[in-house]
Amino acid sequence: MIFLEIITKSFWAGIAAMGFAVLFNVPRRAILSIGMLGAVGGLIKFTVMNFDIGIIFASFLGATAIGIISIQMAHMRNSPPLVFSIPSVIPMVPGMFAYKMMLGLIALTSIENTDDYLQSLISTVNNGAKAMFILISLGTGVAIPMLLSRKESIKKSKFNKKKEVTV
Repeated sequence: MIFLEIITKSFWAGIAAMGFAVLFNVPRRAILSIGMLGAVGGLIKFTVMNFDIGIIFASFLGATAIGIISIQMAHMRNSPPLVFSIPSVIPMVPGMFAYKMMLGLIALTSIENTDDYLQSLISTVNNGAKAMFILISLGTGVAIPMLLSRKESIKKSKFNKKKEVTV
């Protein structure tokens, strides 16, 4: 049952990635690839979380996988890697934690009891810290593969070698 839930969440992450790709007006030839990348990133994230590893590290692993695969897809589809990586990683943005943090900040303005205030403050800071660290891990996970693979110009890369036709 857990496997089916992970597959379902991954599928919807892929659909959301394709939605963001359409929203960002990426080329049509890249939309299906972006959907598959989003699904792979979600699959890695949710699978790692299933093994009781934290959401921050799971998001980092999913974003790193997206970053690595997007470099290869960029060479195959003749588009920049960011076209594939950014819409694919957006479904992993921690909207729930940011929303709970904002609700907590609003609630803090009206709480007068010290014990309730401290409990709400702890929850608010916890949600805000999770949201911040997940965002940092997503950005780092996407950026590191691109920075490491960018040793030379793409035009000199072995992926860009074209067969010369002699006439």
